[in-house]
Amino acid sequence: MRDLGVGFGYLLKGQRWVGRHGRWLGFGLLPGLVTLVLYAGALIGLAYGADDLIGWATPFADDWTSPWQGVFRGFLTALLYAFGLFLAVITFTAVTLLVGQPFYESLSEEVDRSEGGDVPESGLPLWRELWISTRDSLRILLRVALYGVLLFALGFIPVVGQTVVPVLGFCVSGFFLAEELTSVALQRRRVELKERLAMLRGRRMLTLGFGVPLTLAFLVPFVAVFLMPGAVAGATLLVRDLEGREETAAATEDDQDWRGARHA
Repeated sequence: MRDLGVGFGYLLKGQRWVGRHGRWLGFGLLPGLVTLVLYAGALIGLAYGADDLIGWATPFADDWTSPWQGVFRGFLTALLYAFGLFLAVITFTAVTLLVGQPFYESLSEEVDRSEGGDVPESGLPLWRELWISTRDSLRILLRVALYGVLLFALGFIPVVGQTVVPVLGFCVSGFFLAEELTSVALQRRRVELKERLAMLRGRRMLTLGFGVPLTLAFLVPFVAVFLMPGAVAGATLLVRDLEGREETAAATEDDQDWRGARHA
């Protein structure tokens, strides 16, 4: 359980880091603001066009009598808008990271540089990095969607569906949000998605301690914009911890193998 607090600590450290480096805070806000404007425009367009879209999609209801036609189409319109909001929430981070790939990669490099040691670089051209980010984000969103369908079905179980399932939902969202944010630093280290997921599962409580509080905060779009630079900085610090633990474990394993060979 100690790792929960450590993970939350990295979230706070990341926010403090960008607070001490105001220039990077300003740079890091730009992609989030651009994404927020795009999403706001899309949601406003959906709000204005949802009625017409539902009317076009349900021609069989044209001859229904009042109030059934209005109730039916009103329900579908509300459902469509709720689905649009859901998509906006679960894709906001991925799209912001994609839009701000050069910004956040530079921010992550600066965090590594300020902490000392090597500053890894992927060595890949920008188009290749964008392709990898897009591909991996789609894979993560597919996983999130599958978990979402499962949790939605479990939500109909009395008591459990109203207590345990929401908690599991936040844990799943927090884990994958942490994966998306740490991918900035890990992609620079040429770590593939499968390896990234294995690293985070190996320190699950640390990952949840970082990702779950951020998920709760990101439910408010404006908060997500202002926390994003610090979240990337904190994720880079978390990656340095994971990387250090793996190197220590590998060194310990090599030492044990050497001692075993010596005594053999």
